[in-house]
Amino acid sequence: MKIALAQLNTIVGDCEGNLAGVLSALEKARGAGVDLVVFPEQTLPGYPAEDLLEREEFIDQVEEAFDRAVAACEGMAMVLGTIVRTGSPAGKPIYNSAALVKDAEVLGFQHKTLLPTYDVFDEARYFCPATEHPVFELGDRKLALAICEDLWNLPGFCVENRYDIDPVEKWTVDAGADLIVAISASPFSLGRPRFRQGLLEEIVKSRGVDLIYCNLVGGNTSLVFDGSSLAINSDSEVLCRARSFDEDLAVFELPGRPAAAADAGSTPAAGGGEEIGSEDLEQAFGALVLGTRDYLHKSGFKKAVLGLSGGIDSALTAAVAAEALGPENVVGVTMPSRYSSGGSVSDSAELAANLGISLEELPIEKIFSSALETLEPLFEGLEEDVTEENLQARIRGLLLMALSNKLNALLLTTGNKSELAVGYCTLYGDMSGGLAVISDVPKTLVYRISEWLNRAGEVIPRAIIDKQPSAELRPDQRDTDSLPPYEVLDAILEAYVEEGQGLREIIARGFEEETAAWILKMVDLNEYKRLQAAPGLRITSKAFGPGRRFPVVKRLFRSEEAGPEPES
Repeated sequence: MKIALAQLNTIVGDCEGNLAGVLSALEKARGAGVDLVVFPEQTLPGYPAEDLLEREEFIDQVEEAFDRAVAACEGMAMVLGTIVRTGSPAGKPIYNSAALVKDAEVLGFQHKTLLPTYDVFDEARYFCPATEHPVFELGDRKLALAICEDLWNLPGFCVENRYDIDPVEKWTVDAGADLIVAISASPFSLGRPRFRQGLLEEIVKSRGVDLIYCNLVGGNTSLVFDGSSLAINSDSEVLCRARSFDEDLAVFELPGRPAAAADAGSTPAAGGGEEIGSEDLEQAFGALVLGTRDYLHKSGFKKAVLGLSGGIDSALTAAVAAEALGPENVVGVTMPSRYSSGGSVSDSAELAANLGISLEELPIEKIFSSALETLEPLFEGLEEDVTEENLQARIRGLLLMALSNKLNALLLTTGNKSELAVGYCTLYGDMSGGLAVISDVPKTLVYRISEWLNRAGEVIPRAIIDKQPSAELRPDQRDTDSLPPYEVLDAILEAYVEEGQGLREIIARGFEEETAAWILKMVDLNEYKRLQAAPGLRITSKAFGPGRRFPVVKRLFRSEEAGPEPES
């Protein structure tokens, strides 16, 4: 059987555009003599469509697009992700479905069984779960259709065991399927492609089946989908691999029915804490580039503007933007003040030259002095503090937003995850903008990606990488004046934010109690800032955003809480 993995980059809500992608892929596959075309999960509505799924008009559009896709599937078969109405007055009104179509006829549907509600997922809010698990005949194969999460409950491998049912067992053990075709919208995070392939290999090994897996690619708001679609035979041999972070139509030959499964058992899933290697750094940069490109282009923007401070965060953000949009579509702005170092401007100029982006200089001293003079009667008798520091950041935000409006260029914020976690950022200042490109990149990872970018030649100037991090809002300021060393800060943040560890568990890892307590306190206190932050691109297992939901107004008690609050 000749099969094509149609790894598409869809747009949420754009049923007509998504259908056009399906029709184009079908035409190309037909020309290549393909027997079966496999598309990603929720191809027609886009993923995640969220509350669009509650609109009858939108469901009608999806159904109309589906009918047209079915009519175009002549001379071949396809598996297509769509929405199907349940037809029942009770429960959720729609299914998340995979349709098997052949020669312009729907052979049947498999609805999604496991509806995740953790992290960024909220599928039980919209969909009704499947209760039936049919197996279809296609050629000489007994074919089961799986949808993303339906694969993620393999006993002994997926250690969470969130569900009391394993659909794979129903298809393979109960119904005798020898081929699983899985459609998916699995978001990228560091290490996820590697884990995902390990899961698929464990399924084929333990169940004795061939498995075809087609994943969504592209950026939709905060989520980035890496594609990386695969076909694996029952011997765990990769028959086909689609590109990562790019659309692809990957064609391959699937051999005949596999041999019976060996009683291999399951291997427990590896725990977290894997060392980040060069491949992970390349994938992290690829995810940031794809997420930035799609966020702008799918929102109607062609250009971006950002502030360049001469620091590592704005440098990496600029490098991502230049790669995503083309350097001709990126405007960098340096805005020196009385506290800016000489390198603030010169290093930014060198970076802009390396990237090929334009650079504008807008000194803020006159505006800053005028603002201080205006406020002087009200500030009389009060000592200078972070207010004056934040005033500079907010002046810069004002100027950048003016350029964003005038140039019709989206403003990119440049703060990293470490700063956002503890509130070391200024509301309506450096947090102003439409997309927080590296808000899920810890400071230590910012350095590692930057070093990776320079592997074949200098992209980010060495002076930027080597300099001590500073907000440059007061004389001789350093980040370490307000924060622990980033190596310590990031390790504690990973334990608390990504792993869900508490204070006692973090202290047991060897971290100093006062430091750990202060960091956890700052994370909790600064929910109000993150609630007002621009959307950020998710590349870790737990980003600040829709996948992490904590109340702003709350009261938590810990054994030790010490230290000053960082600048706001």
